[in-house]
Amino acid sequence: MSTHADTHEHHHEPGLQHQFEDMKQQEESVSIGMWMFLVQEIMFFGGLFTAYLVFRSKYPMAFAAGSNHLDVVMGFVNTLVLIVSSLTMALTVYYAQKGNRNMQVILILLTMFFGTVFLGIKAVEYTDKYNHGVVPVTGLNRVVKAPSGSGESNLEFEQTYAGLSSSEPAKPASGEHEYVNPKGEFQWHEFELIEHTVKEQEENPSAHLLTDNEKIAYFSNDKFDQNKFRDKVRIFFFIYFVMTGLHALHMIVGLGLMTWLLWKAWKNTFSAEYYMPVEMSGLYWHFVDIVWIFLFPLLYLLGRHFIHS
Repeated sequence: MSTHADTHEHHHEPGLQHQFEDMKQQEESVSIGMWMFLVQEIMFFGGLFTAYLVFRSKYPMAFAAGSNHLDVVMGFVNTLVLIVSSLTMALTVYYAQKGNRNMQVILILLTMFFGTVFLGIKAVEYTDKYNHGVVPVTGLNRVVKAPSGSGESNLEFEQTYAGLSSSEPAKPASGEHEYVNPKGEFQWHEFELIEHTVKEQEENPSAHLLTDNEKIAYFSNDKFDQNKFRDKVRIFFFIYFVMTGLHALHMIVGLGLMTWLLWKAWKNTFSAEYYMPVEMSGLYWHFVDIVWIFLFPLLYLLGRHFIHS
């Protein structure tokens, strides 16, 4: 009779799935599965980081120009938001282990709030890139037609490399480029820094201001070619949108996990005996946060010193 009772109790451990013998085996299996998933995610993002590093080493000036166009303040705020969300996620695991239902619910809601704030700021950044015509895919930028019978436009002007944040409205000034883009093509008109660097390189050939690849890639018939430089800046924005877009997609998946956890926590599912889903979801959330910790300096910070050169 005692054996029957033990078996009956064994099959009714909280959260134990029928394919596992006991909770220890289930926890080990789930943990191994999650770490294998995270390893393949690291390999996936590792390929993107490698592509970034290869192209940046070939065209550092073009990548610096693109990086300086990004809004570092928004990137920094998003970094802080994700760091705080990692804290709330870690506390969620702690209170799940303690079986504190109310704190679990509150902290999951806070984690979801911070994740939503991150995506909201990223949407603002993407909208800014759309308005300034730096989305690297033709047709995905804001279409602006030139006024008929006039070469002037009363719409916003494309900002120059005057040190303005890309999120600020561009102001018309003498010599600035009017934003006219009837086909929604990739636009780039910030050549002041690179032209100054090219001039210095020509005056001092022994200086290493441009890489060997740049000395070829930016020139046509030994003269600086704005179109060729624009193409290299476009590579930066391709990588920017792919990496940040995939990261945002992972964040959306994370919010889906948080929604499921919220429902389970509300039902008081998790306790000291069963909290593995919270812990595994936390690992995923921390991974997404760590990826951004690498994306922020690579995309937003490297090359910003050129603005003061």
